Amino acid sequence: MSDVEIRPVTAADHDAWLPLWKAYLTFYKTELPDAVTDSTWRRFLDSNEPTHAALAWEDGNAVGMVHFIFHRSNWSINYSCYLQDLLVVPEQRGTGVGRKLIEYVYVAAKNGGADKVHWLTHETNATAIQLYERIAERPGYIQFRKPL
Repeated sequence: MSDVEIRPVTAADHDAWLPLWKAYLTFYKTELPDAVTDSTWRRFLDSNEPTHAALAWEDGNAVGMVHFIFHRSNWSINYSCYLQDLLVVPEQRGTGVGRKLIEYVYVAAKNGGADKVHWLTHETNATAIQLYERIAERPGYIQFRKPL
């Protein structure tokens, strides 16, 4: 793997981030209105928002992205950090970029006062699950949700 740099997004990164975001939504067979995408991007740039984004860069190209959100928990005095979205471009999967993005979140969460990072993935995402089982615990909970 070439030297990959992980850094927080800046306003100048929108054109690099957007194709990754769209690829992520496509992977999960999801479509969102442009207004949601625009709002999400603005939140990343607002220091008052608890949501953050970083890109993985290799040779001037964005090859991965991660989004994470700090939130309160009733089970801890400290914050928790939810790693909401993670994508590595197909040609970079298996090279360590995903691990570097997650480790970036671990450091950002610890520095931000969180005592836990947690995330979900779809049960069919076997490639990602192989990585996740090496770098995190799998507590066995099942997610339920009700769209409103």
